[in-house]
Amino acid sequence: MDQLQAIRVFRQTVEAGSFAEAARRMGLSPAAVSKNIGELEAYLRVRLLNRTTRRMSLTEGGQRYFEQIARILDDLSEADNSLGPLQRMPSGLLRVSAPMAFTLTRLSDAIIGFLARYPDLTLDLKLEDRRVDLVKEGIDLAIRGTDGLEDTSLIARKLMTLPHVICASPEYFAKAGRPREPKDLRLHNCIQFTLTGHTQEWTFTNEGRSERVCVGGRYKVTTSLAVRDALLAGFGISLIPRIYVEKDILEGRLMTALDDWAPAETSIYVVYPSRQYVLPKVRAFIDFLIDETRGEA
Repeated sequence: MDQLQAIRVFRQTVEAGSFAEAARRMGLSPAAVSKNIGELEAYLRVRLLNRTTRRMSLTEGGQRYFEQIARILDDLSEADNSLGPLQRMPSGLLRVSAPMAFTLTRLSDAIIGFLARYPDLTLDLKLEDRRVDLVKEGIDLAIRGTDGLEDTSLIARKLMTLPHVICASPEYFAKAGRPREPKDLRLHNCIQFTLTGHTQEWTFTNEGRSERVCVGGRYKVTTSLAVRDALLAGFGISLIPRIYVEKDILEGRLMTALDDWAPAETSIYVVYPSRQYVLPKVRAFIDFLIDETRGEA
């Protein structure tokens, strides 16, 4: 027995006043209406309707049951209807997790324009470099930077790549010297970004040749913004996404090294729980991210 269908048939029968009229309204046969009500009575072990060939009336138990299920069905209908706006236009609360440095450097200004396009949408943007559990923490989608996306049940869409550079301040290079080969980094105070798979080992390629260097230093940190601050202070040398220090390099506050060697790149992904029933608010933000990073994958 489909209990919900049987309950709906029962309500419609009471409101229609007859099996035949209920069948007509629901697009069923009178026999199907009778079968649903009979199965519901058998399940409840209570007679709900007194019926003869001419008349139908509610029993005492049927009257009580009808009053209860009518309210429940009305609440269910209201709940279904409340989702209508969410299914049509981006609205409601959108929870997003994103890495701090990437968002502040690459997306922060554009997000205000995104919100201006959707006045019924509220954005709860959590800037955090840790890897969040989307389902457990109730996050609608996340932006993730990684040099190798792990196997996951999440849906992932690549947005762009972030080329890296080796750089330091002119003052640091004047004091510690400028590395000419990747292996020279072993002699330097390397500022290490720890939320990556290559904290202790940096990889470089040059004309098909690959070289891995174990690095160390006095400062390890979980955000690239702090790495940049340490570089500008002349504290050490680091491997960092170029977009975070592009202006500093152009204006001479930082200098690059090992320019003939290509460091590993980081890929930026948007990840979300499922392809099915993606709400407009989630789809709108994914489309926004794709537009903002177009041509950079």
